[in-house]
Amino acid sequence: MENPVPSPTPATNVDIALIGGGVMSATLGTLLKELEPSWSIALFENLDQAGTESSDPWNNAGTGHSALCELNYSPMGADGTVDPTKAVGINEQWQVSRQFYSYQVNQGRIQTPSSFINPLPHMSFVLGDEHAHYLKTRFESLRAQPLFETMEYTEDLATIADWAPLVAEGRNPNQHVAASRVVGGTDVDFGSLTRQLTTNLGEDGVELNFGHKVTGLDRNGTGWTLTVKNNATGEKRTVNAKFVFVGAGGGALHLLQASGIPEAKGFGGFPVSGQFLRSTNEDVIARHHAKVYGQASVGAPPMSVPHLDTRFVNGKRSLMFGPYGGFSPKFLKSGSYLDLVASVRPGNLIPMLAVAKDNLGLVKYLVTEVLKSREAKNAAMRDYYPNANGADFELITAGQRVQVIKKDKKRGGVLQFGTEVITSADGSISGLLGASPGASTAAPIMIEVLRRCFPQDFAGWESKLTEIIPSFGTKLNENPELLAEVTEATNKALDLK
Repeated sequence: MENPVPSPTPATNVDIALIGGGVMSATLGTLLKELEPSWSIALFENLDQAGTESSDPWNNAGTGHSALCELNYSPMGADGTVDPTKAVGINEQWQVSRQFYSYQVNQGRIQTPSSFINPLPHMSFVLGDEHAHYLKTRFESLRAQPLFETMEYTEDLATIADWAPLVAEGRNPNQHVAASRVVGGTDVDFGSLTRQLTTNLGEDGVELNFGHKVTGLDRNGTGWTLTVKNNATGEKRTVNAKFVFVGAGGGALHLLQASGIPEAKGFGGFPVSGQFLRSTNEDVIARHHAKVYGQASVGAPPMSVPHLDTRFVNGKRSLMFGPYGGFSPKFLKSGSYLDLVASVRPGNLIPMLAVAKDNLGLVKYLVTEVLKSREAKNAAMRDYYPNANGADFELITAGQRVQVIKKDKKRGGVLQFGTEVITSADGSISGLLGASPGASTAAPIMIEVLRRCFPQDFAGWESKLTEIIPSFGTKLNENPELLAEVTEATNKALDLK
């Protein structure tokens, strides 16, 4: 779907400025148009189309993260137990996003759900006695939670072959393997979703500025003045906004630093790149129908969990394996090689140095990954797809992820593998840093931004938010009856059978 033509008469004063044309800005803009239709909104995106950087399905976003198969959300504790709390929390967030999508479909804002979301089983797969013991422990912990009650577990290779043939075929029958599965998982093309939401915003009167880069953020008497550069002409203009949301992916840190808000001081970023092997063999693609997640290597960041992954991109089915870690100092795929150096400030230097000292395992992992040959990459894939032929796959470069570095009183600084919402004390500016689970939790994260930044309006919005999100204010895991109702309604709306 093409983006609508930008407004021919750009505004100089708006109520809301959205920086970045990804799923976060698209979601926030959509919510605000529902809650306050009269508010003026302008969106600024550096690239020529929405959803083509961090929200693009080939740039990492795509799983519909719901903690069904991602093992890093439910690690084994020192006492040998698996705490389900984080996994349940992420799944709760995903349920909010599902309801947000369903509302768009029910309102006729999205005509064809399969254009962005498709049903797909989520599997976890591990090798060896120790990992099988962990997976079974995890299964027993999560299976007791209503949100995970449909989870299955097996150590039988024949059953695994039925679930995911490519994973089982050619495997040594004496090898100890284990797998868990939830049939009701999904695949999401967040690029397509973002473009559809953005198109709707344009039709609702939101000013869409593609090929426009925000280069400055300065306080004024009523909010913020944005300096905006037209990439095609080089012309700069200023736009005044009462509220600014910085949803610029890896570019958010620089803009939040430029704003000068105290809340952004001390934060740094560590960029991580990656690659995937993508199948070019239609027969192979057709034989795999699942997201199969394994366990990250020692020293690897959580988002480097290997997976053999079916995806639906622009309506076409595909198969990929990865990621293979890499490093680039860019904060965006389309960014500058000076991004990392330019992000260093007196306030974040100590946290960044502390993280460098405490994460030598990560550095070693990235160096090893960068030096890994194509045959070594093929060999890693064969752990999950024993009969894989490297000639059936092409190597593609994924997007950039910028992991959050934040101050820590004891250690000086810590590397955080989640998302961080930064909001000024007066609520006039907010921005999002970090990566996974990211896009999958856009709706609840943006509702939290609304709660923080518009406290005087939020109470009056709750009835509308409950219309959009029927479970608003309720934990579905604690209300199985409502969970069943919401699941049935969202499955119907999104055509997830």
